[in-house]
Amino acid sequence: MHLNEGGRIVEAEWTRSAAIRKEIELDEFVIMPNHLHGIVMFTRHAVGGHGPFPREGLHPRSVGAHGRAPLQRPSRSLGSFIAGFKASATKRINDLRGTPGRAVWQRNYYEHVIRDDEDFARIHTYIAENPARWELDEENPRRGGARQLEESHGRK
Repeated sequence: MHLNEGGRIVEAEWTRSAAIRKEIELDEFVIMPNHLHGIVMFTRHAVGGHGPFPREGLHPRSVGAHGRAPLQRPSRSLGSFIAGFKASATKRINDLRGTPGRAVWQRNYYEHVIRDDEDFARIHTYIAENPARWELDEENPRRGGARQLEESHGRK
């Protein structure tokens, strides 16, 4: 993937997140044209004081958001991190485009708790290889389909 200015903003805000949030460490990530994938690991500073979780011997951890997620998020949680990241990236992207207040992200996010080393390796590989699969992605507007065509013309 070759990032445009918006993609470079997303990359900068994603990587900056680990510098300003002591509770997380970032591993493999990739920014795609319409989404990103990343591995976020929680340290001992995270809610509940569990961690750190090294790559070897990962421990299960229940965290995250869903469609019924409350507006108030616990500090130092996955939901808090994602909300802060999205807000920072959105502000900078909208400043760039001259579109204050415009939505950039979907409302929620998908999460998966990594339970063991095998799961970690599989997900790490999936993320690293994701750009090579973009041409086959259902969300790729060049693949066609009514939904993509409507969205590319601003209709939903």
